Amino acid sequence: MEITERVAVLGLGRMGLPMARRLDGVAKELTVWNRTAGRAGGLAEAASPEEAVRGADVVVTVLADPAAVVEVADRFRPALAPGALWIDISSIGPAAVAEQRAQLPDGVQLVDAPVLGSVTAAAAGSLVVYAGGEDSALDRAQPVLEHLGRVVRCGGPGAGAALKLVMMGAVVSSVTVVGEALAVAERLGVPAAQARRALAAGPLSGVMARIDSTDADFPIRLAAKDLALAGGGPVFAAALATLLADPARAELDLGAAANG
Repeated sequence: MEITERVAVLGLGRMGLPMARRLDGVAKELTVWNRTAGRAGGLAEAASPEEAVRGADVVVTVLADPAAVVEVADRFRPALAPGALWIDISSIGPAAVAEQRAQLPDGVQLVDAPVLGSVTAAAAGSLVVYAGGEDSALDRAQPVLEHLGRVVRCGGPGAGAALKLVMMGAVVSSVTVVGEALAVAERLGVPAAQARRALAAGPLSGVMARIDSTDADFPIRLAAKDLALAGGGPVFAAALATLLADPARAELDLGAAANG
C-alpha cells in the first residue's frame, strides 16, 4: 500500500535503519535523522530532529529507551506540523507513552507501536506491530505500519506499549529459565546436546529457537530495560538480576543469556 504522506524516521539503529529502508520509495517523501550522523545509507538525512519533522505528516521514532524518547521529543515537538501523527515504535511502556501524549500540541496524535522481532524481520517487513491509540490515529498509521509487519490493534493509547512489555517479560524470563535448566543439566551429567534437543522438541521449542537463532540481534541491555519497565514479581526480578549480573555481556544478543 502506497503511503500518501510525508514521513520522517528518527533513530537509525539496529531496527530503525531497516524500517526506514522499508518506507523509502513507498512514502510520498522520506526524511531520516540519527543522533550519530552518517548512518542514513543514502536516505535523505536531516541535520537535527527539528529539521527532520518540519513539514512531515507522519513522524516515526525508533529509539532505545524512555530517556532517549524524552530527549529527542523535547527537541522535535515544537516543530511538529498541525495535524501531524507521531508513531512511536520505541519500547518505553505505557506510563512514558501517557507522559508524551500529555505534552503533544493540539491536533497532534500519538500511536504507540512497539514491535516484536529482530533485525532480519525488520528488513523483511515481517515484524509483529503492537499498536495502541485512538481509532482515527490507528487508521492513519495503518499504511505505514503495514510496511513494517503484521499490525495487531491492541486498544486505546498505551495498549500497544503495555502488551509489548507483557510479551517481552515472558520471552526474556523464559530465556533465562532455559539457561538455568541447561546449567542444571550440566550438573546432573546430562549431555548438553541431549538437553538442548529435548528442550527444542517440547513446549519450550519457541524459546529454544530464539536462543539458537543466528540472525537475532537484540542486546541483553535492551532486554533488561524491557524487564525493568514491565515490573512484575519474583520471576521477572530474578531474570532481570541474571541479565544484569555481567555488564561485559550487555551488547551480546539475548540468546547469550542462556548459553553460559
